[in-house]
Amino acid sequence: MKRRTAREKALQALFQIDISKVEVSDAIEHVLEEEAGDDYLNKLVNGTVQHQQEIDEEIKVYLEKWSLDRLAAVDRNLLRLAVYELKYCNEDVPMNVVLDEAIEIAKLYGDDQSSRFINGVLSKVKQSIS
Repeated sequence: MKRRTAREKALQALFQIDISKVEVSDAIEHVLEEEAGDDYLNKLVNGTVQHQQEIDEEIKVYLEKWSLDRLAAVDRNLLRLAVYELKYCNEDVPMNVVLDEAIEIAKLYGDDQSSRFINGVLSKVKQSIS
């Protein structure tokens, strides 16, 4: 599975976990739709869920005039996924790749403003990490 596909499926799984409160393993199984499992997908979903509280605190710092629960569920979970990748996968994936991928996925799954919003928040997170 390509990493872009793993990220998209991870977003879908995180969305299900966030909205429907399903178990991590059930969400991953559901998004795989009979496909073989993927190590990077598992790493993204499990890592994001494991570090969600810390990730949410990081995101909240850069939300101007917004609260995390007021964000669209897609945007909230895409930010969580990307912040996880920025903070915990930076040996594997360059930060600019994480930002580019998140912006492209936001264009597919978010609304008209999502990609600009995601870019703005993630750019600030990236600066704080590097």
